[in-house]
Amino acid sequence: MGRKIIASNKKARHDYSIEDTYEAGIVLTGTEIKSIRQGRVNLKESYGRIEHGEAFIYSMNISPYEHGNIHNVDSMRPRKLLLNRAEIRKIEAKLQQQGLTMVPLSLYLNEKGIAKLEIGIARGKKLYDKRQDIAKRDANRNIDRILKSRNR
Repeated sequence: MGRKIIASNKKARHDYSIEDTYEAGIVLTGTEIKSIRQGRVNLKESYGRIEHGEAFIYSMNISPYEHGNIHNVDSMRPRKLLLNRAEIRKIEAKLQQQGLTMVPLSLYLNEKGIAKLEIGIARGKKLYDKRQDIAKRDANRNIDRILKSRNR
């Protein structure tokens, strides 16, 4: 696929266990797409909400375009997500459950050059869950290292 990943939220996969993912378009104004193409996006502290049947992303920082003009907008403004009604209902039903939240996972340009946001429905991990994931990753790394040395 012709995906060009602009920004990814590695901390989201560390702090949350992702239960479901969706692809959403973003409503952008002014010169925001130019800043996105330059890679001037930060997803770290951002989160999503469903309000009045519409999905929004908050705290996603798109830095102002440096060659912009009066059409530059606030870099931290809430942005509407483009999802169909059935997906919004499904996400809203999942968010009603205790402990689930909507977090952005990555921002990318598809093969047509349109900005898309991958969002995940996630449950927060406890400290011992994070430790188990780290231990599992280290064990897999050691196994790969041993198998690689045997093949030589």
